Amino acid sequence: MTDKITNWTRKDDAMVEDAIRRGASRRDLLRMFMLGGVAMASGGAILGRAGAAVAQTPVMGGHLRAAAWSSSTADTLDPATGSGATDYVRACAYYNRLTNLDEHGKLVMELADAVESDDAKVWTVTLKSGVTFHDGKTMTADDVVYSMMRHKDPATGSKVAAMAEQISEVRAENPTTVRITLAAPNADLPNILALHHFMIVADGTTDFSKGNGTGAFVSQDFQPGVRSLGVRNEDYFGQKANIESFEYFAISDDNARINAVLSGDIQLGASIKPQFIRMVEGQPGVVMSRTTSGNYTNLNIRLDLSPGDKAGFAEGMKYLLNRELIQKSALRGLAEIGNDQPIAPNSPFHNADLKAREYDPERARSLFDKAGLLGQRIEVISSDAASSANDMAMILQQSGSEIGMNFDVQRVPSDGYWSNYWLKSPVHFGNINPRPTPDILFSLLYASDAPWNESQYKSEKFDSMLVEARGELDFARRKEIYDQMQVMIANEAGTAIPLFLSNVDVHTDKLHGLRPSPLGGQMGYDFAKHVWLTA
Repeated sequence: MTDKITNWTRKDDAMVEDAIRRGASRRDLLRMFMLGGVAMASGGAILGRAGAAVAQTPVMGGHLRAAAWSSSTADTLDPATGSGATDYVRACAYYNRLTNLDEHGKLVMELADAVESDDAKVWTVTLKSGVTFHDGKTMTADDVVYSMMRHKDPATGSKVAAMAEQISEVRAENPTTVRITLAAPNADLPNILALHHFMIVADGTTDFSKGNGTGAFVSQDFQPGVRSLGVRNEDYFGQKANIESFEYFAISDDNARINAVLSGDIQLGASIKPQFIRMVEGQPGVVMSRTTSGNYTNLNIRLDLSPGDKAGFAEGMKYLLNRELIQKSALRGLAEIGNDQPIAPNSPFHNADLKAREYDPERARSLFDKAGLLGQRIEVISSDAASSANDMAMILQQSGSEIGMNFDVQRVPSDGYWSNYWLKSPVHFGNINPRPTPDILFSLLYASDAPWNESQYKSEKFDSMLVEARGELDFARRKEIYDQMQVMIANEAGTAIPLFLSNVDVHTDKLHGLRPSPLGGQMGYDFAKHVWLTA
């Protein structure tokens, strides 16, 4: 019997896997084992092994419907100007970057075969050959030059214009070679090129309504704020997508998003708030995919507007945030305590010596009193558009009431939040997706000319340290600079970052291939070309 079982396991697992794929029932499989002289216990082990193998084998075909939490009529297919989850998912599906990051944060090549430099200032990019855009045009160095340089044009409105400022010249050496010259050395350039905004578009493109890229999907329908539909690109240069097509849209209400998964209307519901997780726990056929990679919701106090322009107000708000209560109550433990700066604990550049502020309402009260604001009505803008912001706002409001502060929390709709309130309101919430390097985070959010300078923090010293760190190739010295910059942000900027959030995507157990990503949930918004569906 032992020899028979050994022979079975070595030779016939594939037959069992094939039977499972063809829809064989458990009774059919057990009958197969009996005819083969396999004991029930051994048959169960074989069945488990075969089932696991089948689950990990990509299946071609099927239509995927997935829902994010927020969209608006400002949604776009221009990767340079995208600013939300729905924009990023479409950009990753329809376009490609020169580089990307794998699930371990390791740099990998995408449209480039190599990105190399001897001095971190002049970089040579060698492109893959034979890549075509959806309209049939062959990708060349000219497309890369155009894509890079349009970020420097103010008319583009690029979200990474501040980072692109460091680029002095982009030149096509030949059809498959590009030379990028920076104003000063930056060892992070290959990682910067992995950002969603740096997707490569066709030379001369001004109309982005068709999403003409090189990506694994071709845009078939795009209605801003409503939905998008992409179909598999059969001429894709890389591994073709498993699913035949996918539809992506937003369901702003978490309860509705989860119920859509439970009912089978959608296969993936993205970024579920912690208080709704209990709806999913124990439910058959539903899986939770958790990623903790630097995403955070923060409270932004603009330092150039009242009340943030009053000395001590922003500091008082940081002491009034009850981080542990938010973590345990509002977020159900699905978060790590933050220390008011954006570098996550899993980053090698995180300053672990910078401790989070303790909850100290009396100290906050004293600071508000000195600022002449105690007892005044302070409007706080909140929205479901920023994950868990409404829960944080309620906890802050309660803490304020206990020391005589009147925080008037205004809950506004998700639709239009990012264009109408974020960056604009004196006190409001933001939500920042993970970025792979400190330079990217600091350049986007804290440099004096940062496009997303949420609190209008301005510091010449900080700006000069940012430039110095960019060109520093010695890790220890670079970390020393970044450590100091994190302290400056925590103490001087008007951004309170109480926690780093765990992102939880909920999906059917028939959806396979999702993995964590250092760029955030939904595999860093790049899930569509990796996942597959089983019957």
